[in-house]
Amino acid sequence: MENQTDSLDFLFLGLSSDPQLQIFLFLIFSIIFLLTLSGNITMILIVRMDPTLSAPMYYFLSHLSFVDICYSADIVPKMLKDFLMKHKKICFTNCVTQMFFSLLLSVTEVFILSAMAYDRYSAVCHPLHYIMVMNKALCIYLVVGAWLMGLLAAIINTVPIFVLQFCGLREINNFRCELPSLLKASCSNTFINDWILLFTVMIFGLGSFLPTLVSYIHIITSILKIHSAEGRRKTFSTCSSHLTVLGLLYMTGMSQFIKPRNVSSTTLDKLFSIQYSILTPMLNPIIYSLKNEEVKRALRRIITKR
Repeated sequence: MENQTDSLDFLFLGLSSDPQLQIFLFLIFSIIFLLTLSGNITMILIVRMDPTLSAPMYYFLSHLSFVDICYSADIVPKMLKDFLMKHKKICFTNCVTQMFFSLLLSVTEVFILSAMAYDRYSAVCHPLHYIMVMNKALCIYLVVGAWLMGLLAAIINTVPIFVLQFCGLREINNFRCELPSLLKASCSNTFINDWILLFTVMIFGLGSFLPTLVSYIHIITSILKIHSAEGRRKTFSTCSSHLTVLGLLYMTGMSQFIKPRNVSSTTLDKLFSIQYSILTPMLNPIIYSLKNEEVKRALRRIITKR
């Protein structure tokens, strides 16, 4: 069989074939990429430099920012390059590599968000035992566990790709290599790959979503038991940033299952892909900096010292 890693190329159809629109999109996504890098790097530096941000939540937040930087760097540079190219090609090896890291980072991110939900549950529902429960060792275990879950999901979905054959036009109607797009481009039977993907979504998706859901059910129940409105508001404000990020993530995921029939499925797939792989990494640090008073105070202290 032909060595596909040496000779196989895919052609991205991208977001548009209009040269003028592609230049405009290049400028827009260049700005988004710079905002993503600067925002997440700033968030990591704030957490590292300000001793008041030593709580577990900020430890998780710095790792979330690192994941967002890697996620954006995996997708956007190739996308920007393609806006300036007539033929948007990518070789098999680079395509599978991009897909591998997208899977790794997306699954890692949802498990880090799940760990942050557990952190908020411990802080709100068991404040007296919070320091003992959310100790440094547990935080490290949760982050390492998130990366291991991401690595496992990426490996079990990537390895079967190498037994598939690709023939014909080998077009990918997107701007990036995603597993569903690669499976559509294959001329082999992808039954096993489809089931592995479904298994991954069910196990890793539910494995991160259910703990998050249970944590927030307990959090909301505890907040409702607080008698004063001011007390409820202050307690809820400690979770508002995390809830906003979760809302963006899960609303995008759920929207893919309730697509309007009169809108092209491919168009929506591209929009959803832009949302969770490009816009969300940019928005996460903005959300946490705007809605978190401790982060804003830490940023002001650092600027004042400088």
